[in-house]
Amino acid sequence: MRILEELKFDANGLIPAIIQERGTNEVLMVAYMNKESVKKTIETGRTWFWSRSRHQYWCKGDTSGHVQHIKELRYDCDADALLILVEQVGVACHTGHKSCFYRAVDFTTGDSIKIAEPEVEMGG
Repeated sequence: MRILEELKFDANGLIPAIIQERGTNEVLMVAYMNKESVKKTIETGRTWFWSRSRHQYWCKGDTSGHVQHIKELRYDCDADALLILVEQVGVACHTGHKSCFYRAVDFTTGDSIKIAEPEVEMGG
């Protein structure tokens, strides 16, 4: 795959991937990929990442069922960051929030944290 030669991975062989929901443009999460996870992502149409803490591959949704179907994969002008547009099934965050970016700084107090979006009820 030509893209694997074009991308610039860091000293640890990783590249950051920003996951954005197509349609709403909401940023859902940021994770890291290496060459093999980029390859698996392209081959399967689902997001595969490299876990820096567990040192293993993981496919988003294999455990939770909250999968990401890839609609487009882009990379920036320096080829050192990925933007992956997905159709998110369920929530993206392991905390139960739609996005991992559910906290925001409250500028009225300067340093307090406020919850920018509630947890999603996932009936079953």
